[in-house]
Amino acid sequence: MSTSGPTAPDAVAVTVRTSPPPSPIDTLCLACDGPACAFSVLPMQRRALGDRDVLVDVKYCGVCHSDVHTAAGHMAGITGPVQYPMVPGHELAGVVAAVGAGVTAFAVGDRVGVGCLVDACLSCARCVSGEEQKCKRGNVATYGGKDAHGRAAQVPEGRQTLGGYAERFVVDERFAVRVPPALPLEAAGPVCCAGITMYDPMRVAGVGPGSRVGIVGLGGLGQMGVKIAAALGCEVTAISRGVAKRAFALECGAAAFVDATSDASLADAAGTLDLILNTVPVYHDYLRFQALLRPRRERRGLSGAGPPRQVLLGLHVGLGGAFVAGSAVGAARSRVAASGIGGIRATQEVMDLCASRGIAPDVEVVGADEMHRVYETLDAGNDAGKRFVLDVASLREDAAETRAKLGPPPKLQRVRRGFTPWRVLGEALRLLCFGHWWR
Repeated sequence: MSTSGPTAPDAVAVTVRTSPPPSPIDTLCLACDGPACAFSVLPMQRRALGDRDVLVDVKYCGVCHSDVHTAAGHMAGITGPVQYPMVPGHELAGVVAAVGAGVTAFAVGDRVGVGCLVDACLSCARCVSGEEQKCKRGNVATYGGKDAHGRAAQVPEGRQTLGGYAERFVVDERFAVRVPPALPLEAAGPVCCAGITMYDPMRVAGVGPGSRVGIVGLGGLGQMGVKIAAALGCEVTAISRGVAKRAFALECGAAAFVDATSDASLADAAGTLDLILNTVPVYHDYLRFQALLRPRRERRGLSGAGPPRQVLLGLHVGLGGAFVAGSAVGAARSRVAASGIGGIRATQEVMDLCASRGIAPDVEVVGADEMHRVYETLDAGNDAGKRFVLDVASLREDAAETRAKLGPPPKLQRVRRGFTPWRVLGEALRLLCFGHWWR
């Protein structure tokens, strides 16, 4: 005996119409092909716009001293090998050209900036508190980083992140900041790097009216530090080699000036400062400035954590040593500390502060064909103190003509005491022995 169920209806053919997958976005980039930092204009691609992504038409991108170090491979001993061709740039500013379907923070036409970070885990305690730069699972740098959390994909997949020396940039909305109308767009990019680098240690220390802040070095970082500290109500002491920049320092807002080459000038300022921010980008005897700090028990100018201290900001082996030594002794005892950048929330704070108080770095806008000159100037110390800013529109000029105008690769100096794990460890041991933690 057999049974049968109901007869199935005839299958109906269904045609499903789908949109083509989103395509990568073409862009021109100013890229270097090796550690010699020989630049040329190359066509490259950004990832297709994701749900929470913002497409930025980049107008300007600041050129940071760390661009030189990274592009030249000076940091490879710590960060790993550089993937070439490399596109530096973490001081970019532009206008929103398109947004993903889930974007709520920005709209087409908004002015935005992107700094040193393009992703972090966003779920650890540090990220939740607005300290994405200290993400426990690792943040993703704007250039030279690897996609670790799914919001910094590159084309082709797996390559290191491409920075802001480019016409177009794609970033998750959570890693962009709004540029107020009062701030010139060419000045906004450096605020995302130099501005936050100087502001964040002031924020952590809790400086304000009555605080006495020293700024060592009056280059691109230092001049911003003087202006920001003065805007916060601090009494600022500028510290520089010789007296050539005395007038400039006072013009930026400094109340006092110390000649770092004069023992008498240093002695006059001994024991007077609550916080020293050292911006010098090459290795030097930074411990000599410890004598300028108030004794540990006299922290009346600070409301944040820790005693009066010197914070290293310049990118040299001392910075790495201070990170290690500071971790060993703890923030409560650290008299020599290191700081990098700040989180997105703090970056927006300093952007708004600069716009409201008319603070802007002294910038020199340059074309792509001047990049080799700019790298040589930064590598030599940038005595003029200006922030160089790439006019991204210059990338659309004839690529062959730009390459010819660039000329041979920049002549870069040999790095003294470069970044290697052993040198960083050696510097940390020196600091632990001679860092005056007990004063």
